[in-house]
Amino acid sequence: MIKYLEAKTKNLLLIWTISLILVFLIGVIDYESGYEYSFSIFYLIPVIWATWNAGRWGGILISIFSTITWVEADLLARHVYSQSFIPYWNGLVRFGVFITVALLLSELRKSLDRERTIARTDHLTKSANLRSFYEAVDSEKIRARRYNRLFTLAYLDLDNFKIVNDQLGHRTGDLLLQKAAATMMEQVRQTDIVGRLGGDEFAILLPETNLESARDVLKRLREKILQTMQENNWKVTLSMGSVTYRNVPDSVDEILRQADDLMYLVKKEGKNDIQFREI
Repeated sequence: MIKYLEAKTKNLLLIWTISLILVFLIGVIDYESGYEYSFSIFYLIPVIWATWNAGRWGGILISIFSTITWVEADLLARHVYSQSFIPYWNGLVRFGVFITVALLLSELRKSLDRERTIARTDHLTKSANLRSFYEAVDSEKIRARRYNRLFTLAYLDLDNFKIVNDQLGHRTGDLLLQKAAATMMEQVRQTDIVGRLGGDEFAILLPETNLESARDVLKRLREKILQTMQENNWKVTLSMGSVTYRNVPDSVDEILRQADDLMYLVKKEGKNDIQFREI
């Protein structure tokens, strides 16, 4: 988490630095060209860049800096106005344009991000949906081959879920799935991905995770899920197959199939357990 925040901070600093440099360069050109040529529209370039990449507050900050730079360039160019307050008034008008663009663009970006998230997320559990999980596994497969890295994929099924769903109703069944998924997402790293593959079947992608580490994580996760089930008086357990890949299959389907087969082996042997394998 700390590394993620550090990387995000560095990224924002880079975006703001590039935006400020753009504003400065446009200001220099604006000053050198004299007051007869208007460069106000070009200040929108860093405003748009900062807003799209750093969000609303990034756009607001660059809007303020762009306005100050434009006013300074205009004053240094010794543009003669009939009233001394006019350049400042013009600056406020330009600031109004900059800030309007920044706010509208930030709302557009949030809307697009929201739509993208909805398209990649299971509506009930908020975990990754089947499509986005497939894409994540495919990306990890390529990365593992290129850099000779391990990864682990766990396939799991909630034992006796259908009984709870039939006896207590679909609303209770939905709540059970939500709590199970939430527990999974709480127990894994931010770089790991929990996906709902359908019904009460889930899968977890653990990048750069060897057999020993996967064993520790998944055993702890199983205990937490069983505890959640017991707290709610749901007679549901967990069957899981976990495969750690050194030699990665050619297709995502084969990767999932191998973990799924291992999970079904657990079910055949009595359910409520985990089988681990390294390939």
